[in-house]
Amino acid sequence: MSETNYSTSDMEAMFESVKNWGKWGAEDERGALNYITAEKIAEGARLVRTGESVSCALQFPTRPAPDNPRPAQHMMVVAGDACTHGDGIESAMDYIGVAFHGMAVSHLDALCHVFVKEEMYNGFKSSDVLSTGATRNTVMAGKDGISGRAVLLDIPRFRGVEWLEIDQAISADELESAADEQGIQVGEGDILLVSTGRDARRRARGSWSPADGLAGMNASCVPWFHDRRIAMLGCDGVSDAIPSGDAEGWPMPIHQCGIVGMGLHLLDNLRLDLLAQACERHERWEFFLVVAPLRVKRGTGSPVNPIAFF
Repeated sequence: MSETNYSTSDMEAMFESVKNWGKWGAEDERGALNYITAEKIAEGARLVRTGESVSCALQFPTRPAPDNPRPAQHMMVVAGDACTHGDGIESAMDYIGVAFHGMAVSHLDALCHVFVKEEMYNGFKSSDVLSTGATRNTVMAGKDGISGRAVLLDIPRFRGVEWLEIDQAISADELESAADEQGIQVGEGDILLVSTGRDARRRARGSWSPADGLAGMNASCVPWFHDRRIAMLGCDGVSDAIPSGDAEGWPMPIHQCGIVGMGLHLLDNLRLDLLAQACERHERWEFFLVVAPLRVKRGTGSPVNPIAFF
């Protein structure tokens, strides 16, 4: 863990130093996804050797819990136990509804999800996100799918523990050391996934409110991500350690500097324990990842079920 504490002015300087505004043009709304070229996708697809696939999503959370105060809705519109034989087709139909931003649903954060000083990625104004939806930086940046080489850094494995405690943070130095220990490099166009062991802790101790604390990465990781030109970041938490602790005045520096400054789409609340097991079996920490957000025209994100292929 880094012992560096960043003042408000330090964080403002960091934010300015990692900005990708204008890098891909004044009208760009894809941000770091631009690092994933057609060549990068083809290169990543060559990592599929056995055809094994692994979901990186949590089960749809329909029950209230300390980390799920607004449960997703799932109800039947037509059910088989109420079906009567007739001349038409016999069927079942259901309805789902979800407020996916939060701590319980596996989802993608679009670049209109977070603002810094009333601005979002590439200098677009927060006022471009209306009560009727966003007009800039929407989830439609991923309308054709997001795929490429992905890397998992398993921090509990690196530390020799089952999970990180809720008051523990991950530093850039630890990310680098974990990558070295796993024999993997993180580079331009990669989708980086970071495990904190949240799944194992939840199974052992039950759900808890993230307001009490949630393991994640601290502000020192922001320049590390920027220097490696990663295309997307995901975590079994929300990437940020909660509370951030080391970043004065910046409650979620990964979200704020990553989404707004770098144009970095985030994947929150993933399930990564099964993926880690697959990586162990295959003796490699790289794989092909496919993420297909819903095509919500003015959406600030989307529930997702990322699939890793080996």
